[in-house]
Amino acid sequence: MKAKLILENGMIFEGRAFGYIEETLGEVVFNTGITGYQEVLTDPSYYGQIVTMTSPLIGNYGLNLEDSQSQSPKVKGFIVREACKYPNNFRCEMELEDYLKNNKIMALEKIDTRALTKVLRSSGTMKGIITLEELSKEYVKDKFDSFNNKDAVMKVTTKDVYTIQGTGKHVALLNFGVKSNIIDSFIKRNCKVTVFPADTSPEDVLKTNPDLIFLSNGPGNPEDLEDIIKNINTLIGKKPIVGICLGHQLLALALGGKTKKLKFGHRGCNHPVRNIKNNKIYITSQNHGYYVHELPKDTEITHVSVNDGTVEGMRHNTLPIYSVQFHPEACPGPQDAEEIFDEFLKL
Repeated sequence: MKAKLILENGMIFEGRAFGYIEETLGEVVFNTGITGYQEVLTDPSYYGQIVTMTSPLIGNYGLNLEDSQSQSPKVKGFIVREACKYPNNFRCEMELEDYLKNNKIMALEKIDTRALTKVLRSSGTMKGIITLEELSKEYVKDKFDSFNNKDAVMKVTTKDVYTIQGTGKHVALLNFGVKSNIIDSFIKRNCKVTVFPADTSPEDVLKTNPDLIFLSNGPGNPEDLEDIIKNINTLIGKKPIVGICLGHQLLALALGGKTKKLKFGHRGCNHPVRNIKNNKIYITSQNHGYYVHELPKDTEITHVSVNDGTVEGMRHNTLPIYSVQFHPEACPGPQDAEEIFDEFLKL
């Protein structure tokens, strides 16, 4: 059945609805990955967003029960050029459309995703509505005005503290929307991992006497999380602290740095990052709309984006603090960025 995407700037893209049929509203972004659509759908960092895949055919290897990065999809909507109806892979357990239906995700296909991506690149990410109906301008404006994603982290964090036993270092993980692969990366290194809700007090974290505090990835604007930033500030100097993605941004803010919104973000699994120390290039997986704009005092840049020169990693000059913007656990083909977890544990 016919459906359309209405953008905040008034542009309309028409296509065919699939998945769960119900009007949806979110921030429209694009991801440049050729594979990894299941990981994209289930990455909590996409909470509140309608994701456009730039690769023209999505769903060709189906979905399975192992590769999800959280218990359910977190996107508000999904846009593709063509949804594959007959996936073929030995690990395939379900089709894309059935998966979206079962998880109540509205999707749109048969639109010019290349043209949409060009609009987002030139105008920046913006709000959008996927709908089957003819909507009045007043209705659309009211919907856009009502949208905000400030509570995103609290929507995707864990509700209770839980521990995964291990014989190695004890990692206290503050869950702002953590991906399963991050937890698995610590488990693979025999770590004991205690996972805390995002708003856990510093006192409750320190009670467990961890060897390392880890700040996870997650959705939304880091500047909205004022209470969490204060908690992180209290933890500074008490234990070694490391972070990835949103955790990296929150750590920078807690140390006195500043963050800023990117025009269209970094989302995909082909982003080159340079390690300043050894001049090595990583091909990384990334998913963020904000970045560290001003480095905190007494810190140095460890990694930069080859594409636009933005900060991709930082380390404190005197305290055991280290964080990166990219996802070293994602393994988008190369696995050399995984060594970041070993560097974390060395702290």
